[in-house]
Amino acid sequence: MSTGQLRLDPEHQRGNSGVRKKTRRSRGRMSILACTSGSGFADRLVKHLDDLLNEQYGHQRWEDTCRRSAKEIFFSNHEVKTVITENIRGDDVYIVQCMDDPLTRDLADPDQRRSINDNLMALCTAIDAAYNADAQTITVIIPQYPYARQERKKERESITARQIAMFLEASGADRVITLDIHAEPVEGFFRSAHFENIHASGPITKHIKQHYDLSNLTLVAPDVGSVQRARHYSLTLGTDLAIVDKQRDYSRPSSIESVRLIGSVKDRNVLIIDDMIATGGTIINATKLLKENGAQDIYLACSMPYFNGAAVEKLDKAVREGYIKKVIGTDAVFHGEDFLKENPWYDEVSVAKLFADVVFRINQRESVSELLK
Repeated sequence: MSTGQLRLDPEHQRGNSGVRKKTRRSRGRMSILACTSGSGFADRLVKHLDDLLNEQYGHQRWEDTCRRSAKEIFFSNHEVKTVITENIRGDDVYIVQCMDDPLTRDLADPDQRRSINDNLMALCTAIDAAYNADAQTITVIIPQYPYARQERKKERESITARQIAMFLEASGADRVITLDIHAEPVEGFFRSAHFENIHASGPITKHIKQHYDLSNLTLVAPDVGSVQRARHYSLTLGTDLAIVDKQRDYSRPSSIESVRLIGSVKDRNVLIIDDMIATGGTIINATKLLKENGAQDIYLACSMPYFNGAAVEKLDKAVREGYIKKVIGTDAVFHGEDFLKENPWYDEVSVAKLFADVVFRINQRESVSELLK
């Protein structure tokens, strides 16, 4: 039997050659494809996956990488298609795409820029290409779920987060894996594809424990909707919890009418936990409220450091004015080495290994929930 099928026969269940004794049933040869904006994350993911595959099957039985080649072609009118240049017939295929990619969205050449909509369409063509290439199963890895904040109606408008689910399923996705979905109802929009929402809390809390003093720390939820997430972090880190209660003005995007603090932060260092930082305005206002209530050093942590618009300038100014000490984000939104050098107030935590562990367990038909406990 081919090692590419990722199955072990009984004579290879012994543990004296680096192969685990436990018999596993895989879903077929693992193949990782990447769209252009997902290529960097795919590289980091594959590095960990290749290590897991070598550990599982031994270097002599698994010498090939799981990365497969494909090319994304944009035409002059911005139509796009994906061409897979290797045989993936019968494979367990995983397609990686980052919808909001700072490295391509901010390029000087407008023909090279990639908007969220560009990346969404590129992903759909990649899924369809894998379907046409007769992949056995197709899993979409999107660390950022697009349009996740449009999950309900407030006026006569679309529920766009539901449309994204429809697009992915109609293109041929059997499973979707994402990180810290902004709105839990999104999971209910999927009818045929399995939906996996994994959490960055493990890598982030590990980073905080290694690099920060927890003795005088209070966790703060930046709004009522973030209380469950903040409570999980506070229990894991063993800290107190406070809440910023925001009143939104829905007539204007990203606009807040008023804020008030529930709990005490006087003479305490503060860690604000959120799922994303977009324009940065509301979370900076929260830091000012906390300072007014006696907070000392204030740290921000989020799964999705989008930093849209003038967010970087706002955060940099808040750091210089003493409102913020550090910002912690993940490489689910990757800003590059130059960004880290230019902005020493930013810490980046990788979630690539977390995704690799999830993908490996899915391929080996093992429990994902056990990993995420």
